[in-house]
Amino acid sequence: MSHELEIVNGEAKMAYVGETPWHGLGTKVSGDLSPRQFQKAAGLDWGVVKRPSFVTYDGDMIETGTNALLRDTDNAVLAPMVGDGWEPVQNDEAFDFFGDFCAAGDMEMHTAGSLKGGEIVWVLAKIKESFDVLGKDRVDNFMLFSNPHQYGKSVNVRMTPIRVVCNNTLTMSLGTKSNNEVRMNHRNKFSADLVKEKMGIASEKFSQYRDMANFLAGKNANVTDMIKYFNEVFPAKGKDVKVYEDLSPTAKKTFDFVETQPGADLAPGTWWNALNAVTYMTDHHLGRTADTRLQSSWFGFGAQRKVVAINTAVKMAEVA
Repeated sequence: MSHELEIVNGEAKMAYVGETPWHGLGTKVSGDLSPRQFQKAAGLDWGVVKRPSFVTYDGDMIETGTNALLRDTDNAVLAPMVGDGWEPVQNDEAFDFFGDFCAAGDMEMHTAGSLKGGEIVWVLAKIKESFDVLGKDRVDNFMLFSNPHQYGKSVNVRMTPIRVVCNNTLTMSLGTKSNNEVRMNHRNKFSADLVKEKMGIASEKFSQYRDMANFLAGKNANVTDMIKYFNEVFPAKGKDVKVYEDLSPTAKKTFDFVETQPGADLAPGTWWNALNAVTYMTDHHLGRTADTRLQSSWFGFGAQRKVVAINTAVKMAEVA
C-alpha cells in the first residue's frame, strides 16, 4: 500500500496544533495562527490552474478538447482531464471558509494537510462544543473541509466528532448523509455562504449524536449480539458466523478491543464500547501506515465502515 500523505523535500505537507493527532503526522504549530497563516504552515499556499490538454501523435501536439488541473507552484498535474465547465475551488477559499468562525471565537484551527500529491486538500477546525457520555467520556466536535482537485470528486464539508480518550474519529451519519454534510460539485462557483447556510443544522445534529451516544452507553451488549455485530461490520466470507472462532481475523481483533481499547472502563459491556472498538480498529490499526489510515478513515472504506458500524449498533441496541 502506497503512502497517501504528500511529502515535499522530506517534510509532510501537514500542520497541527495542540496534542499530536491520532494519526501522528505533521508539524506542530502555534495555536494562535489565522486560517491563512495555518495554510502557509501546512504548505498549502498554492493555487490550481486549468490548462488545455494535449496528446502527441506522429510527432504532432494535438489538443484533446479537455483540460488538465495543474498546481501553479511546480506545474504538477493534479487531474489529467476535466471539462471546460470545471470550476476549481482554491485552497485559499477552503481556509477562508473558517475565517469568520475563528474570528468570532466559535472555532479554532486544528489540522490541515494534503494527500495523493495534492489531489486532496483537507482542513479540520475544532468547534467549541462538546459533551460527556455518561458524564465522563468526552466527545469534541470538529468541522472537516475536504477540497479534492480530482475529476469526479465534490467539495465536502461535514461534522466529525472525536472521542478524546482515544482520539477515535466518529461519524455523524444517522441514517442519511444529507443531514450531516454538504457536498458541492465543480460545475458551479464555490459559495461559502451557501455551505454555511446548509450547515446551520450542525448543532442540532450534534445534540442528536449526543443523545445517540448516551443511548448506546446505556444499553448492554451480550456476547452473542456482539459476535453478530462485528461480523456485520467485518464480515467473514462464506460463513454462517455464530461463534467467536468463525469471525474474520479483523473482527476477532476488534472484538478483543471491546475490553482493552482506551476508555473501555468508561462504559463497560455496552454498545458504545462495541462501536468505539470499530472506530479504534479503523483509525489506529487498519492499513500499513498512518497516512493510509487517515485517507481511509476520512475519505475511503474506513469512513464507509463507520457509517455501517454506527447504524448497525443503534439498530441492534434498540432491540437489546
